[in-house]
Formats: sequence, structure tokens, C-alpha cells
Amino acid sequence: MDPRILFVDHTGALGGAELYLLDVAQAYRPTATVCLFEQGPFLEALRDAGLSAEVLPASDALLGVQRNGTAWRALAAVPELLSLSRQLARRARHYDLLFANSQKALLVAGLASAWSQTPLLWALHDILTADHFSSLNQWVAPRWANWCADRVVANSDATREAFVKSGGRRAKTGRVYNGIDATPFEAVPQNAAKAVRRELGLGPDAPLIGLFGRLARWKGQHVLLRALPQLPEAHLLLVGDALFPADQAYAQGLRTLSGTLGVTDRVHFLGFRHDVPRLMTAVNVLVHTSTAPEPFGRVLVEGMWARTPVVATRGGGPAEIIDDGTTGRLVPPGDPTALAHTLHAVLAAPQARARMVEAAHDRARTRFSKDAMLAALDTQIRRAMSR
Repeated sequence: MDPRILFVDHTGALGGAELYLLDVAQAYRPTATVCLFEQGPFLEALRDAGLSAEVLPASDALLGVQRNGTAWRALAAVPELLSLSRQLARRARHYDLLFANSQKALLVAGLASAWSQTPLLWALHDILTADHFSSLNQWVAPRWANWCADRVVANSDATREAFVKSGGRRAKTGRVYNGIDATPFEAVPQNAAKAVRRELGLGPDAPLIGLFGRLARWKGQHVLLRALPQLPEAHLLLVGDALFPADQAYAQGLRTLSGTLGVTDRVHFLGFRHDVPRLMTAVNVLVHTSTAPEPFGRVLVEGMWARTPVVATRGGGPAEIIDDGTTGRLVPPGDPTALAHTLHAVLAAPQARARMVEAAHDRARTRFSKDAMLAALDTQIRRAMSR
């Protein structure tokens, strides 16, 4: 019998962690409910998938607390934290497990778990380092999880080790790599790549580099832009946009930077798209340019399923996904020259690129499939429930 799970996420935006939750919740759809703290595209996606979903509205006092925020801002959120936790606790009494999918969800679900005596699992999608979080956050998050969570499931070894180094209990942790559903990539028509290139006004032989994901400084899109002048024949496809208000200025700055570098005519800003698998088949190489360690690197596995060569910055989850030189290439973070050199080498060697693509596709099938993720996660869920 499927466990009754109450999934909790703070945001209505649709990012990588939310796509993960969408896949996981569907596996428990008959007995699951998803609870969010705000409206947004994620709520619509959940309901479109036939999932039971509701909103416990939170104000900016809680949702506005930043990863690098101050203690005063966190203290201001306490009254709302208590109120939301009471509401969630009343619902949690009807479920076998609370599943927190973000740090803010963990704060609320932790108290709700204690008050309702419902086991709690935290899906950890963040690397707790100074690159991403304030010292206060790095101290509080693992200790809160030590107190309230029955299991902490990290999406990579890098994520788990950062949690333990920050004070988290290793005995509570498990590692389950994110898994990607191959179906959308297998369904892409054979002529899709030619069609995309026609839409962009590109010929079949024009080198096309793709970067997919939200626009944010730590995601490093500016590094790839600065590499582009060293690749004079290549075009760049940027798919994604600013997901949060704090990233809007950076997104606009990328357009300014492309003009300053004289590459505006070779950079295609497409914004968020629903045909990502189709677009991925059209690029010659997919790039992941984060300047700080990435917890996992979902888009790299998507590129593997799309049979597109992948190049990523070394560190965090990508170093666990890619075997450098075999299933992709790894480069130093924040180094446009090294990135340009590696991209040139990949683009100039079609036979080596084809071998890399096949090895990467096999890796995605054996280690990063959706079925493998769900099987491993179900084991963690049942461990959490056996408190």
C-alpha cells in the first residue's frame, strides 16, 4: 500500500527542485497531497498532472527570508512560522509522512512534525557552503534537521558532505541522485534539430552552443558570453530567464554584455520554453557554467538523454555526473579562456564527440533514470516512516 505523503514546498515558482517534486509526487498520486506557501506556475503544473495541491498562504515575512539573510529578518518571521506550522500540523495528522522539499518548508514542517507526531523527510537540494548561504543559515539548517527530521536525503555526495561538515548527523542522511524521465527526449521528432535551426536562421553546419537554466550570477552565463569572442563561428542559445526578482538586473546585464563584447548577433535569448528536449537536440554542445559548486546538475542529465555532448564546471554534483573525457568534459569555474578552449576541442572532434554522447547516454540510463531515483527514494521514505 502506498504511504500517505504530505509534500511541502515554499515556492510557487517552477525550478529544478520543483520539477523533482513533481516527478516524485506523481509516483504517490493516489495518496499524496502537495502543500505550497504561494500561488504560481508550480501549483498549476501540479494540478495539470492530476495531483491534489493546496496553498497555505505565507507573507513576505517568511518567504522574504534570504539564504544570506540576517538574524533580525529571521526573527521577524517567527510569528508566521508558528501559525503556518499549526495549520500544517492539523493536516499532517492524516498522513504517514511529511516530505519537506526546501529549507523554508523544513522550518515549517519541522514544527508540524513535532506537534502532529508525523515522521519527516527533508529532500536536501542545496550545498550548505558560504558560496550560497550565510554563516547563520549554515549553522541553523543542519541543527534544525538534526532535531526534527527522521531522514535527510541529499541529491549528491557533495550535498551530503556539505550538510555533515556544517553539523548535520551523517547517520540521518542518504543520497539519492535526481532521476530524469527519458520519455520527452525519446519523443522528439528526428527533424527537430533542422527545424530549430531554421527558426534561428542558422544553417545545419553552424556551431551552436546551448545553455539551459535560470539566469542568475552564480549560474555563470556571463562566463560563457566572455568565452564566445574566442569562438568566432559559434552561436549561443540561452534558454531560461530570471526566476526571482533579485536576478532581473543580472539578466538584463547579460544583454548589455553581449553588446559590449560584439556578439549580439550570435546570442539567442529565448527565455523560458516548454520545448527544452527539442531545443537540446539542435545544439552541438550543452554547457553548464556555475561559478559555485552545483548541488546536482539536472540539465546535464537532460543533455545526456538528448544525446548532446555536455561540458560543465568542475565541483559539486557535476563532477559526480560527468567522467571527464568519457561522458563529458569538466572545466575550471569562472575561466572563459579554459571554457573556450574546451568547447573548441569538443566542436572540432565529431568522432570523439559521438563516442562521448553514447557513453553519456548509457550513464543516464543506468544511474540517472527516473525509475532508479524513485526506487531508491522509496527506500528512504520507508526508513523515515519507521522512526
